[in-house]
Amino acid sequence: MNWLDLTTACLGLAYILLEYRASVWMWAVGAVMQLLGIVLYYQKGLYADCGMEFYYLAMTAYGWWKWTSSKAAGASSDETIPITHIPLRLALSWSLIFLTLWAAIWYILSHFTDSTVPVADAFTTALSLVGIWALAHKYLEQWFIWIAVDVVTCWLYFCKDIPFKASLYALYVAIAIFGYFKWRQIMRAAKSQ
Repeated sequence: MNWLDLTTACLGLAYILLEYRASVWMWAVGAVMQLLGIVLYYQKGLYADCGMEFYYLAMTAYGWWKWTSSKAAGASSDETIPITHIPLRLALSWSLIFLTLWAAIWYILSHFTDSTVPVADAFTTALSLVGIWALAHKYLEQWFIWIAVDVVTCWLYFCKDIPFKASLYALYVAIAIFGYFKWRQIMRAAKSQ
């Protein structure tokens, strides 16, 4: 049993439960999870996932800053920027960015590494790069991105013999579905006030 697999899975569960609640503390838990994830993914030859963890660390700092610096005056510690829909102009441009990243990462993994899963690894990496950005901006649709990432990642990690993280990603799919409805409820409640 790989202790990194188990530890990052436990941190990942805490992370998504905090995300479900729209708690700013998810960013702190995420930073620890990402540091350990760098080592785990490198050991398992998931180079795009390993590299993505560095981006996640930067986005964690950005997300923490974005959620806390945009706080309304007098808000409690868990109240931050409001949940909104992703603007259509951004959805289109970020879709093109995703496709470009996917192709570029796929090419790099296919030609410059010994990756045995370049298409799937590139897909989850590119889509996650867009997903964490959407999460930092607290867009409701970020949940759809994570559902797609989680389904593919679950399969990928089972194939790569990372069973705890694979199981966690299967759970992520369910939590992401419930998270979408929870955030939609929070968004509607905020609009009705």
